[in-house]
Amino acid sequence: MAGTAKGEQASPRGEETRTLILDTAEGMFATHGYSGVTMRALTAAAGVNLAAVNYHFGSKDALLLEVFRRGGLAINRERARLLRAAEARSAPDPAPVSEILRALFEPPLRATLTEQRKTGGRSIYMQFVARAVLDGPPEMRALIERDVRHLERFVDALSRALPHLRREDLLWRFHFAMGALHALYHDLRRLEALSGGACDLADVEAIIGRVVDFAAAGLEAE
Repeated sequence: MAGTAKGEQASPRGEETRTLILDTAEGMFATHGYSGVTMRALTAAAGVNLAAVNYHFGSKDALLLEVFRRGGLAINRERARLLRAAEARSAPDPAPVSEILRALFEPPLRATLTEQRKTGGRSIYMQFVARAVLDGPPEMRALIERDVRHLERFVDALSRALPHLRREDLLWRFHFAMGALHALYHDLRRLEALSGGACDLADVEAIIGRVVDFAAAGLEAE
């Protein structure tokens, strides 16, 4: 059994199996929560055996962490690419605050809001993160709360754009701006109810523009 899993890992089929396990786990954790998914149910849904899961990931906790890392890595790579482009356009001057924020906000929002428009629900990855924070093992919650390296480059870019702000004040404003971003993951249906449908939730580009403008005004305020 272990030999079969090892052979799979070295082949394209092995990589397909790994991706299949990750995709299945992401959807099941989002729907049922971490504690609500057994390894037996997961392997049955993915159509693989337990040896394959153990070989590729080692444990259920490790599988959960890998799902999170995979989704976060894709989003953060795109964020970094957009930030580099914004800084290149403005060089030698700092990138404008609005462009820094767009690089930070656009990748997760475009994925999330596009999925909402298609299915009426949050993207599977954002559902997964929300459930993992509440229901995942302590290591998962600690990773989400403390892994801020991908955000530091944006704080540094904002510091260059807003050199008059003390670091402490900048960090508070950045934290509030991130709160506006997170609200779009969870509370758009409340906005729809509050506005009686007047606020257009289908126009992804307009929503991104609104939250960027709102956050930029807070960061740039005297």
